[in-house]
Amino acid sequence: MTSVTGSFSGTITKNHGLTMSDLPNHELSIGEVRGIQHSPDPLWEGSRITYWGITELLDGEGTQRGYYNNVRDIGRDWGIFEGKVNVSGGVMTVQGTWQCTGADGELHGLSTSGSFKTVAKSENEIHATWEGTYELVKAQAG
Repeated sequence: MTSVTGSFSGTITKNHGLTMSDLPNHELSIGEVRGIQHSPDPLWEGSRITYWGITELLDGEGTQRGYYNNVRDIGRDWGIFEGKVNVSGGVMTVQGTWQCTGADGELHGLSTSGSFKTVAKSENEIHATWEGTYELVKAQAG
């Protein structure tokens, strides 16, 4: 397995929230984030990521889970993520794990997973850092 790290600044392109009436300070939201990856690894550098997350908060803590799609000229990978959410001082932070569930093009058979941290920089922008490991099918065959 090859280690990989990266980051991206993402724009929140869609966000819909719902304040629930069952408990005080209970909220649900769904959002879409888009950004460009930066990584020392050429498989991730410049790739275009979109992710969709569903967040549930109760008194400023909760969970986020969703799906991602990472597009490159040679193919794309997609998968799932989940993490713990904390809102403190008006700043939302999410820390969790991600895992590839499929890939196409030259990335067909990609196996990759890792961890991430996102921090909301404003209502429209997040910054993410991530790390993980990956293996390509052609590397396995060789």
